[in-house]
Amino acid sequence: MLLGSLFAVLFYLATAILVLGLVSRIRRYARTPAPLVIPTTPAPITRSGVAARMFREVVFFESLFKGSKWSWLFGWLFHFGMLIALARHLRYFTEPVWNWVVMIQWVGVYAGMAMFVGLAGLWARRILVDRIRYISAPSDHLMLALLLAIAGSGIGMKYVAHTDIVAVKAFTLGLIRFDWQPLPADALLIVHLSLVVVLMLIFPFSKLLHAPGMFFSPTRNMRDNPREHRHVAAWAQDLSSTPSDRSQVS
Repeated sequence: MLLGSLFAVLFYLATAILVLGLVSRIRRYARTPAPLVIPTTPAPITRSGVAARMFREVVFFESLFKGSKWSWLFGWLFHFGMLIALARHLRYFTEPVWNWVVMIQWVGVYAGMAMFVGLAGLWARRILVDRIRYISAPSDHLMLALLLAIAGSGIGMKYVAHTDIVAVKAFTLGLIRFDWQPLPADALLIVHLSLVVVLMLIFPFSKLLHAPGMFFSPTRNMRDNPREHRHVAAWAQDLSSTPSDRSQVS
């Protein structure tokens, strides 16, 4: 029970830091001024075109595909595999389990493998490609190592050292209901959960925050219409709207 209580406190703390950190960073993104029209051309000139472009970027990694096919392949494998693996884990947090979550359980196993392969490819790229190795910081390697360890330990619990998933589900449901339950003392499970806690703690302060940041990128969310409409930043509008006030002060 002591182990379960310890991880319960860690997960509550990590969740609070994750949520507050994300909200704070997204607020900063939203309030950062964009004084210039700087979409990456060729760019759409309508809002629907911007939405379609953003959809292609988020789902298919369009710009990465144009820039580097190998990076696109490994990046897409990692992100798509992680998405399915996370959806598969919803079975531990719902009772009864949603039908679509039950249906993707078999896909989730292969998605975890795809996630691992994608991460391994991205790490190999940072080591083997000269120009990528030159700009890679130690934190980049540590992030990839952390994600690889999470994926690897998850796969290990599936094929190497099985754990009591019924007890694990009782523990996770207990977290949601504030009814703490014992946690199995399996070494691989403890490693897996500890790494997940570490990821939750550092996520809001790391480069991994490019996920929500993409939606605030002016190179992606702006229309290419400087000839049709004059773009004026919010702070510039405030300055130009009160010329009489400024003259009175001077």
